[in-house]
Amino acid sequence: MILVNTDYVSGKEVETLSIVKGSTVHSKNVGKDLLSGLKTLVGGEIVAYSEMMNEARAIATKRMVKEAEQLGAEAVINIRYATSAIMQGSAEVIVYGTAVKFK
Repeated sequence: MILVNTDYVSGKEVETLSIVKGSTVHSKNVGKDLLSGLKTLVGGEIVAYSEMMNEARAIATKRMVKEAEQLGAEAVINIRYATSAIMQGSAEVIVYGTAVKFK
């Protein structure tokens, strides 16, 4: 599966199938959340949250790819990510794009 954030795949003519998406909501456990809160006092990267967001993006992307594969897509173009806070310490990640086949 080819994944790109452009609206084309270089050298390929595409047939649009449908918009596809994947999402997940992730949170850290209370212990890590408290430690991360203390980190805000001194500044710097909050590694636990960086890891959480990387994991969430990977899961959301996998779900989007699965949806595209079910349509018989060969690529997903124009991919975009968005995040939103659901509550303190948790976030939703959604990824979406256009599933296409090559002509």
